[in-house]
Amino acid sequence: MTITAYTLAIVLDLFCLFLGYRFLFQPASAATGYGVPADPAGDAGAYLAIKGLRDGTLGVVGLALLVFAGVRAEAWFMLCVALVPLGDTLIVLRNGGAKAVAYGIHFATAIVVLVSAALLFLS
Repeated sequence: MTITAYTLAIVLDLFCLFLGYRFLFQPASAATGYGVPADPAGDAGAYLAIKGLRDGTLGVVGLALLVFAGVRAEAWFMLCVALVPLGDTLIVLRNGGAKAVAYGIHFATAIVVLVSAALLFLS
């Protein structure tokens, strides 16, 4: 189970880095995939960059914790980070996004992150 726990944690951290990159360098398509399209040339541009920075930073912190602080710290980190996709679920729903995206992407991601935290705690 330890290999599964580490693998899932690393994949989730790398996924955060990918999302951060995408919001910083492909903001329009990233926003559409998020579930609430935005025009990066308009007022939303700064917010898309902020989201990119947030997601990328979460990935870097997650990897750093796993490497330098250990599995217990990563487990607590994952438990706390699960709030982000839960919040994203609400944001998509409150802004008229598709329920399929809100639940199928964001809520499902929160569940996977919580599973990752549980596996890490059990390792």
